[in-house]
Amino acid sequence: MSGVFYRLHGLNPSPYSVKMRALMRYRRLPFVWDAVGSPRDIAVAAGLPPVIPVLRFPDGRLMNDSTPLAHALEREHPGVRSVIPDDPGLAFVSDLLEDFGDEWLTKIMFHYRWYYAADRAFAQTWVVSSRDPVMAQDVRQATMTAFNDRQVGRMALVGCTEQNRPVIEESYRFVLDTLDRQVRSLPFLLGSRPSLGDFGIYGQLQILSVDPTPAAEMRSRAPDLFCWLMRVDDASGVEGTWIDADESLPQGVTDLLRHAAVTYLPFLHANAQALQEGREAFDVELLGRRYAQAPFRYQGKCYDALRKKFAALPEPSRRRLAPVLEEAGCLRYL
Repeated sequence: MSGVFYRLHGLNPSPYSVKMRALMRYRRLPFVWDAVGSPRDIAVAAGLPPVIPVLRFPDGRLMNDSTPLAHALEREHPGVRSVIPDDPGLAFVSDLLEDFGDEWLTKIMFHYRWYYAADRAFAQTWVVSSRDPVMAQDVRQATMTAFNDRQVGRMALVGCTEQNRPVIEESYRFVLDTLDRQVRSLPFLLGSRPSLGDFGIYGQLQILSVDPTPAAEMRSRAPDLFCWLMRVDDASGVEGTWIDADESLPQGVTDLLRHAAVTYLPFLHANAQALQEGREAFDVELLGRRYAQAPFRYQGKCYDALRKKFAALPEPSRRRLAPVLEEAGCLRYL
């Protein structure tokens, strides 16, 4: 391929990879989707954290981690089909929803992928065949088993335990019901064009729409949402506008904020306290049940970033947004 283009190293079974691929398609940025081999090894070889996808810029730079990548592309291509709303208040809502997708919905994705036997079996095949579709059978089986054991062994680390299963699965059903209604009334969360929040939620749900158990639940419970995911996968033909920042947020967005206020945000708060106090584990009440896991340092950084973004809002935007977040139950955590 000639000309100036990006190269996105990722995998189809990776929620953050498909998130960035969809975002770049929407923004009409020229790129090659490189899904061969191990993008994680590319990150490590470049001295980056072992996180995918990895984006190679036209000048040869390598970056990874989907949220910093999305903002880097905003700086590289300002004003070109931006996924950041013009209004600072709406931009914060988009950031909060993206974070909810990246860091809470990923627990739902990870739980369903590695808890049920049918999903574990499919995930092994999908991931290993994505890396090398013609691997020798004996190597393939050993690789699948090793990958399964590694991921199942990480379940408690990310909070995907038997104790937490009712909270995680109830949260999935709520998100399905809420977004299925939302996409029937408005094309995207904050207007007729997608925001970063849309792509953050899309990435996790796209994987859930393929893995057997959550996919069956989605198709029966939220068929319009299932179809929405296929539209977001390539929204390069979408033209649209943001909602009026002075009007009320869409009902689906308000409902998601309320849900974040009883799941993700109290989790973040308890996680931050545990990190500050040097505890090895914490528990918190979510959806009327006890949720417990070890503290996670990256999500401590996410919480700090959200609070700083809210504090940095221009005074008029913060004054307008605060009552909305207060009513939803979010403000106390921000």
